[in-house]
Amino acid sequence: MSASCGVQSLGRPRIMVVGSSNTDMVVKADRLPAPGETIMGGKFVMAPGGKGANQAVAAARLGAHVTFVARLGQDVFGDKALDGFRAAGMDTRFVVRDMDEPTGVALIFVGGDGENEIVVAPGANAALLPEDVTLASDALAECAVMVVQLEIPLETTTCAVRLAHEKGVRVVLNSAPMRAEGLPVDLLKLVDILVANESETRIILGLPADEEIGAEQANSLLQTGVGAAIVTLGARGALLASEGAVVHVPCPSVKAVDTTAAGDAFTGALAAAVGSGVPLYDACDLASKAAALSVTRMGAQSSLPTADELFTL
Repeated sequence: MSASCGVQSLGRPRIMVVGSSNTDMVVKADRLPAPGETIMGGKFVMAPGGKGANQAVAAARLGAHVTFVARLGQDVFGDKALDGFRAAGMDTRFVVRDMDEPTGVALIFVGGDGENEIVVAPGANAALLPEDVTLASDALAECAVMVVQLEIPLETTTCAVRLAHEKGVRVVLNSAPMRAEGLPVDLLKLVDILVANESETRIILGLPADEEIGAEQANSLLQTGVGAAIVTLGARGALLASEGAVVHVPCPSVKAVDTTAAGDAFTGALAAAVGSGVPLYDACDLASKAAALSVTRMGAQSSLPTADELFTL
């Protein structure tokens, strides 16, 4: 697998990620259990995760200078997470250790086909406040891209997006985990690049749960006010909608072992590429390859590729 479209390396862009950090507790099984069913699992893995942390580490491993804004508990899970951020070379000045709430935890079940079911106990993530973001305002002004998700309070995500918009910093919003009521139009209008999967796209557009997502629906996301929209399709790649046109971005064919952090690998790589000045289609192509590499390995942050891996022919 190799990077295409002529992109052979990335720069060292400054990126700020505002988001969650969890400790993932993963059980691998031949299949996922049905409701009310108990099954015997196999391998158990405990590893760092959380959508914000995963996306921050994904960008850092590709060479970006990443500043992370987050909250961790005063516990061993928080200690290990912070050690991991520092090992990835991230700026952790704005990672707060919460005195009252524990580090977030995600319980993850992975089936034989690599698909997963996840339940998150947010802990300190739910206490990440707008004030935590504003404290990082000066650092944000030096960044090319801000990345946000929805695993923290919506008011904090909104504050981060508004602050980035005011400072002329491009905003990448990964709309996961999606809220049942969708997202405020006022928020979407400030987003430069929206990354959503098929189910999130349906909720944003108010579509039935069984409606197929294609070019028409991807293009409709632009009508929410976002600058560009990317609909991730798993093994089928992604749809990129921008300036009224929709193009398909293919994904390499791989054997999936664990899809847990595929979307985070995609978003982190996308931010690193966009921040390096890579055209959006090429950035999506690179992000699809990063996501494909990630699903061939178990775990969240442990599965995220380095620049050497991504650019090896």
